[in-house]
Amino acid sequence: MKTIGITGGTGFIGRHLTQLLVEKGYKVIIFSRSAGKKGDGNVSYAHWDPDKREIDQAALGKIDGIIQLAGASVAEKRLTEKRKQEVIDSRVQSTNFLISQLKVHAPGCKSFIAASATGFYGPDRPGMMPFTEASPPYNDFLGETCRQWEAATEKAGNHFRTVIIRIGIVLGKDGGAFPELAKPLSFGVMPILGSGKQVVCWIDIDDLARLFLFMLENEGLSGIFNGVAPNPVTHKELMYAIAKEKGGLKIPVPVPAFVLKIALGEMSTEILKSCTVSAAKTLGTGFTFRHPDLSGTLKRLSK
Repeated sequence: MKTIGITGGTGFIGRHLTQLLVEKGYKVIIFSRSAGKKGDGNVSYAHWDPDKREIDQAALGKIDGIIQLAGASVAEKRLTEKRKQEVIDSRVQSTNFLISQLKVHAPGCKSFIAASATGFYGPDRPGMMPFTEASPPYNDFLGETCRQWEAATEKAGNHFRTVIIRIGIVLGKDGGAFPELAKPLSFGVMPILGSGKQVVCWIDIDDLARLFLFMLENEGLSGIFNGVAPNPVTHKELMYAIAKEKGGLKIPVPVPAFVLKIALGEMSTEILKSCTVSAAKTLGTGFTFRHPDLSGTLKRLSK
């Protein structure tokens, strides 16, 4: 039975991935600041605090592969200059530290599978859409964050098979964007942010967990892959589809861009931008999406 380490394993994506790995017969070690948590047989917790440069070296010695999900939430706090640096450091410094420790203390580790984000690409631009894995990074905060994050991850390629997954908007019942988007609908209100025409590249949490597992198990794969479903939608289409699944009367309420900018500051740019990302390279690996269409995902999440 192989053992897989996960950093950021207590988060939304990490919880779903841990459950899938256990179902598939793996043991999982979650590297966390909350190392005192009790596991359940196939899941255990090991101490890691990259800020203090601390990690359970004995636990590293047990793993056959590592999945790096750790990073401070971009949406959790207003993006001040201080918070921006915290977001970057939480990804870049943690990745650098993790790789340095794996090289010394994880002789059995063969694969390094890491998260990034479609924020790498920035907004749609004429002649450059849909974005592919070969597209350049955009010169804004998220584009630069992802560029630095991926540059740190790519250092692992000298020692381990390395895969980077650029994740889009994740839809799940217990986390990600879906609960937040659905919340106003319970009051009969359907906010349409900005023009509503901005393209949203999304992925079902079930498919995202399966994609990480696929990249882990297919040892001939390396490099960068987009973690998005093959059928993007506009924000307006997304909201109407959620409202349809929720049922009842929902009144569309436009939320102008200037209101979002006042309320959210720089983060409003991410909500208002259109970003069309290709899933072609991911599909070309042989990976099959169970939930390629939004309607099927929303039916599942609304049960």
